[in-house]
Amino acid sequence: MLSWQRQWWPKVLPVSYKTISQVAGPLLFVEGVKDAAYGEIVEISNALGERIRGQVLDSKSGLAIVQVFGSTLGLSTTGTSVRFLGETARVAVSDEMLGRVFDGLGNPRDGGSRIISKERVEIVGSGINPYSREEPSEFIQTGISTIDGMNTLVRGQKLPLFSASGLPHNALAAQIARQAKVLGSSEGFAVVFAAMGITSEEANFFMREFEETGALERAVLFLNLSSDPSMERIITPRIALTTAEFLAYQRDLHVLVILTDMTSYCEALREISAARDEVPGRRGYPGYMYTDLATIYERAGKIHGRKGSITQIPILTMPADDKTHPIPDLTGYITEGQVYLSRDLDRAGVYPPIDVLESLSRLMNQGIGKGRTREDHRGIADQLYASYAQGKDVRSLSAIVGEEALSDNDKKYLRIADRFEKMFVKQGVYEDRTIEQTLDLGWEVISELPDSEIKRIKPEFIEKYRKRGSAFSQAAGSR
Repeated sequence: MLSWQRQWWPKVLPVSYKTISQVAGPLLFVEGVKDAAYGEIVEISNALGERIRGQVLDSKSGLAIVQVFGSTLGLSTTGTSVRFLGETARVAVSDEMLGRVFDGLGNPRDGGSRIISKERVEIVGSGINPYSREEPSEFIQTGISTIDGMNTLVRGQKLPLFSASGLPHNALAAQIARQAKVLGSSEGFAVVFAAMGITSEEANFFMREFEETGALERAVLFLNLSSDPSMERIITPRIALTTAEFLAYQRDLHVLVILTDMTSYCEALREISAARDEVPGRRGYPGYMYTDLATIYERAGKIHGRKGSITQIPILTMPADDKTHPIPDLTGYITEGQVYLSRDLDRAGVYPPIDVLESLSRLMNQGIGKGRTREDHRGIADQLYASYAQGKDVRSLSAIVGEEALSDNDKKYLRIADRFEKMFVKQGVYEDRTIEQTLDLGWEVISELPDSEIKRIKPEFIEKYRKRGSAFSQAAGSR
């Protein structure tokens, strides 16, 4: 599926070189090369005649640095030849990709046939021109209350998920992929799912989840395993986004792109940087990592005059649970908020363990309200934030002075915090809540508050919606 097509280079026979001066990790250093172009595809042959592909990473003063798409085991400075093909990496795109599973380079992993198409697109895209961007405005329902109600995802947004080792981000990613939909839209919706550096067990989990739930029919999966060459992890998200751009801008679909785990991608980027003997930046990562990540994240959005759109959820695991680590830090600068998974909530048995006080969706207000979700959405979200924050403060206080020393009002907010985590945050892995159910459940969480203490919601909305929350709770209890 991943193919290499000749572009502006003159039609001459490919030239082979045996002037390899160094093999350093995933890189080959080839001397005496004339006019090697950045991104040009090469074919590498070892002494046994085995062939693998590579790509020109840098070219200067007759020296070409080639990154190898595979293992460099068996390559030497004497028995290896490099043939420069004068072509760039392109991917064949087609409607037939929906319902298929591919590896990190776009080759079929599901046993199906290769994609044959006249449409072959360069995988190295670019961010959307700000002048061409259309302001995001449509609400995307994920069926997860903490996202839909508190950190709303809007069509065309890039909203990362900040996780950590051992937390259930894979289950959450699969649930979002299964349940996500644009409300009130007759236009098609598709999911492009790209996983980098995952284990075989995780790959089987994703394939099983998509197949058994029927979500695979509207999805395209790209799975790069931990046993695959790390260089594939640089290619995988770009192939996924190129596929998403075809579905969005040529087939007019709303496309949700889920990328996991961007930490594996950045580790591969650091590996290349170290092999090139570049001066390291923060914690050994290259100084250009911000720009590199932006070339991926900025490919999400809506374009004036186009019906389709690309919404992006990058997932990353924070090393040592450190939100100031360069990967989450730089990601937060480029994207429009974050959804933060909490280890404390996970230990308490709460799924999904989303900490709403640490999370933020900067485009939330553009996708909620009357005509999109419900007119009381902003108010109930603000009231839940305020009440839960106060309840957590009381919880910390009670750990010091004991619950018996708390006032009646403090105990009330302590109960609200408990209800919020056990009723609103906690839900089943296959529980798909509508936005109406989420908002009504929010009213039930704050049902103990008198009207005088509900200061974040307009009085007319209190009168109109307060009883709906109680009715929803009773209906849920009867089931």
